Parts: sequence; C-alpha cells; structure tokens
Amino acid sequence: MKRSLFIVIILVFSFSALRAQISSPGADASEVTQYPVYTETDSIFIFCSSGSSSDVATLTAGTELTGTKNWLWEKYNSETASFEPYFEESTDAATSQINELADGCYRVTITQGATTEIDRAWVFNSWILAEPKIPQSDCESFTLSGSYTASPLNYFDLSDNSPLELIRQINVEWLEGSVKWSSLMTFEFRNPPTENTDYTLRVYDQYNCEGRTDITYESIVTKASFTASPMSGEAPLEVSFSNNSENGTAGYYEWFFYRDLSAIIQDSEGTTEPVDSIDFVAYDDAPVYTYENSGTYMVKLVSKHLSDTLTCVDTAYLEDYIEVDTSFIAVPNVFTPNGDGTNDEFVVRFWSMQSIEISIFNRWGKRVHYWESGDVRGFEDSYTESVWDGRIGGRFASPGVYFYDVVGRGRDGVKRKKHGFVHLFRDK
Repeated sequence: MKRSLFIVIILVFSFSALRAQISSPGADASEVTQYPVYTETDSIFIFCSSGSSSDVATLTAGTELTGTKNWLWEKYNSETASFEPYFEESTDAATSQINELADGCYRVTITQGATTEIDRAWVFNSWILAEPKIPQSDCESFTLSGSYTASPLNYFDLSDNSPLELIRQINVEWLEGSVKWSSLMTFEFRNPPTENTDYTLRVYDQYNCEGRTDITYESIVTKASFTASPMSGEAPLEVSFSNNSENGTAGYYEWFFYRDLSAIIQDSEGTTEPVDSIDFVAYDDAPVYTYENSGTYMVKLVSKHLSDTLTCVDTAYLEDYIEVDTSFIAVPNVFTPNGDGTNDEFVVRFWSMQSIEISIFNRWGKRVHYWESGDVRGFEDSYTESVWDGRIGGRFASPGVYFYDVVGRGRDGVKRKKHGFVHLFRDK
C-alpha cells in the first residue's frame, strides 16, 4: 500500500514538471487574463495587423516530452462555451505551431501514452484605422480633425462565459513628415502654409499597434513678398520690382505706389483730415517703374489667391524707402590741360539734372566757352562730363584764372545755379 502511494506521488511530480507551454515570439505585445471567477490566468498575445481582414496571429506549443506525441489544438466557441477541434497532428517534434489565427482562445493538448499536457492562450489581431479630414479651411486657419475605428479586444471568463474586454489606451499624433504638430484629435492650424502639404494622422495604443492615414491640405492662402532694384539713384530712376510672393494668382497682384514722403508730410501739416498718400495703383505681376522726380518713396504689394469659394489676401511693404536723389552740381577749382593724362580737362559732376548750361569767361568778362545738355543722368560719382578741354578757338588758352557760370534745372524741380573760378595751369 505504501509503495502504491509512492508511485502516485512520483507521477504527479512528473506531470507538473512536464507541463505544456504556449508561446508566441512574433507577438507585438502580451498581457494576462483578468478572469473575475476563473482562478487561473492565461496569456494574451497581441498582434498588430494592418486591417480588419488580416489574421496574422501565430501560436507555438512546446513540450519536453520526447518521442511521438499527439497535438490537439482546439478553439473556444463562446456560443457553446466549449472548446472545439481546430487542428491535430502526430509528430516526434518538440513543438507544434498554428498560423493565421482569428481572434480567440486556443487550447493545446499534448498526449503521449498516459501523459497529457494542456495549455491555453488568447490571441488578438489588433488593428486601428485612422480617418483624418479637414472640415474647415479659410484665409486664417484650417482644422485637422480625426476619428478612428479599432478592432475589439474581447475575451471570456472560461468558468461562466461572461464577456470581458482588454481596454485600449488610445493616443493621437498629427505629423508633418517627422514633425509633431498636435496630440489632439481635433487641431486648429493657424497661419496655413502657402503650398499643398501632407499631414499624417497617427492613432496608436499602449501595445504600439497603430493606424496611419495621410491627408493633403490644399493651400488657399498667399504670402506677399517682393524686392526692388535699385533702391537709390538719380532721377529719372528706373526701378524693377521682383515679385517673390508665394501662391499668388497671376494677374491679380496690386502694387500701390506712394507719393514722396516729404509731400505727404507737408500735406498733413495743419489738418486733421486724412491725406491721400497713394500716387497710383498698378496691376502687374512684376512691374518696372521710372521715378522722374527726386524724393523718398514707399511701395506696397497686395497678393491675392483666388479659390472656388474664397479670395485670400496678403500685404507686404518694402523694408526701406526708395531714395531718388536730389539734384546737385560739383565743379572743380583747378585743371591742368598739359597732356600728361591727369586732370587734363575741366570735368563737372552732375546729379539728377534735367538741363544744364555752362559758360566759361576770361578775367575780362568775355565768354570763351559754352556747353549745354538737356538730359543729364547719373548718381553721385557715376556721371561726369568733360565740359572744356582748355582750348579757345582750337588754340591753347593762356594759363590763369577763368570764371564759370552754371545754370540748370534739377529733376526735383529745383533751379540750380553755381558761380565760381577755376585755375588753368599748364606747367603742373
């Protein structure tokens, strides 16, 4: 009697040491059941799949039993609250695997003679579908809004078949490439980009199962930008405007050319009434304008983007004023027409003159040379004119003091006069 009890104890120990084990190395995550009634726990293996029709779950059962064994796989049927045959094989391998499994609980029974090993595990093919949309878009902002659907993670207490749920912890990301913009399901995007831009709605859970879907924001906004060249010079000054606006509609640009700043200030003095500061408006994509008169000028560009329902507008100003120079005359007080190639001519420098007349007189008041021009251009040192070569009637003028008289009108409308003397040397 004592010998039989000893044999039973050994068999029990042997059975517990050789328990079957279900694993799933390919699972993305794992949990354990939280049965309210059933006293044991089973493994739950979670497989992240791409959609509701993808069954990618795999289970592998292992044993330490050697020799030929029978492997019986069964699947739990919640309608009958019982396990039903799923797959069976007889091999001498140490493992048995089943693939492409639908959600549910699977039980393996390994039999070798009088030895039986049993284990169970639940599998979930977890998927999340992200659904982005843009419900609102105007000139100031647009809204990214999302929703999602996800596979149920439902299982059952095996003792009473009561339903249970594995709770997801849902997280959200709105991405532009690798840049994260928001972790809210609905997000208002201020200052929209001026080009069509792809955004990604990523919805994921604590098991790193995720759904990603892209949506394209089709831009309806514009950003005005331009440069002018040159920014300064002598009148008449031709200025080219380079339109660098983003996403503007061709043919709908408006250029506002302001009056001279000093004229605006002068008109504003002594009055509380608004002063019209705009000289004219041009409708061109990239205008070229010639400033005929000296002054300080500002330019404004209005860029428009026309869509089916809205016209979005943006405005840009020059960073600085365009400076059209005032008229000026600079006359030297000495020149040396001796043929050495240096300072051989009487050279006068002009800025922004419409017309000019220059007379040269000897010391007795007789005019010995006359020069005139009706269109003198240039800015600062960029325009000079050789007015006299030091000859009178083709002969070399005598060295000494001569007098000049300059009369002209600048492009700023100012009459310019200049009088003085110049020394003519030949032996210098």
